[in-house]
Amino acid sequence: MTDCCIIGGGIIGLSIARELADRGLSVRVLARDATRDTASWAAAGIFPPAPDFAAASANERLTAYSDRLHRTWAEELRSETGIDNELGQCGGLHLARDDRGTSRLHEAAVAWRAKGTRCEQLTARDVAAQEPALRAAVEQGRIESGLLLPEEMRIRPPRHLEALHQSCRMRGVEITSSANVRAIDVANGTIEGIRIARGEGGTATDTVRADRYCLAAGAWSGHLAESLGLHIETRPIRGQIALLRLPEQVLTRVVNVGLEYLVPRSDGRLLVGSTIEDAGFEKITVPQTIQRLLEFAHALLGPLPDAAIEQSWAGLRPGSVDGLPFLGATQACSNAFVAAGHFRAGLHQSTGTAVMLADLMTGRTPALDPAPFAPGRRPDAASPDSVQAYLARAAEASS
Repeated sequence: MTDCCIIGGGIIGLSIARELADRGLSVRVLARDATRDTASWAAAGIFPPAPDFAAASANERLTAYSDRLHRTWAEELRSETGIDNELGQCGGLHLARDDRGTSRLHEAAVAWRAKGTRCEQLTARDVAAQEPALRAAVEQGRIESGLLLPEEMRIRPPRHLEALHQSCRMRGVEITSSANVRAIDVANGTIEGIRIARGEGGTATDTVRADRYCLAAGAWSGHLAESLGLHIETRPIRGQIALLRLPEQVLTRVVNVGLEYLVPRSDGRLLVGSTIEDAGFEKITVPQTIQRLLEFAHALLGPLPDAAIEQSWAGLRPGSVDGLPFLGATQACSNAFVAAGHFRAGLHQSTGTAVMLADLMTGRTPALDPAPFAPGRRPDAASPDSVQAYLARAAEASS
């Protein structure tokens, strides 16, 4: 029997599996989707500055802890697998189109400085000097001001996931693909097994047994958690992205305007994203939405006549009521743990989540207090990081 079974083969599940296997445990991952179909693969890979400061919230501490671990993991993964996930500091340029936007950037600058983060407020002319590709937009009055965060980083999510996948297999992790969980068998306060579909049409089932289980199935975790007597909201929030291929890269930094962004890649590709949509489990792209994203890119960079649309995709972020992930043991089942609901920060918080869950699953005391993330907590729906707050911001931006 396996020591640990992880339900979910995305960034959270694979990261936990890698950490557990590194501690000498046998691990099996049940992956519902192919790696390419996970929310992690679909992510843009933007890592905002993550300072660890005295007044940091629990979520900010988790991000800061994870940010430090990412730097170590990137080196380890490259050494183990030969895959460079391209984690690196590129800087982030946040832009305002009007007076209201400039006021918000000023407020953001005050907040960043209070956390000890370096930032620089820019005039429109400064923006053009920092990124010459934005000069035309500045001259046309489409950019009023900017805020430069030199410590913002980026990572290449598909490469990071492939490196994790290979690293897990090198550590002996068994990864079962196309594993559709049909039922979680619970008796006497413990999980006795996970029934997964197998065979053509998925009519037959196998039962997977382990000493400990961790539910890390992203947006699908809420439904599965009900079998454990646990109510958690992991509401699917769709994000759509377009990928452009350019003859040569025109940007050096991540460019943000509100909730939309441009992410330059070293190979000349340019990510254009993203949306925040309450569309249920409809993981599809909408032509009109992709067109709107392309118009956003053209408004900043001009017509880009030699650019080609390489592909577009959608991902489902697992949102939570208060913006905090659900991490830790469940009260109803003594051998069940949860790691879900990271919303827009799953990629960034994946390393810290992995170490915390591995600590809890092996009886160690985590470096961070897990109490604020307890699966059985009462979430604060008024949190500015909640799904509802982001949906309201998205609606305001599109009005």
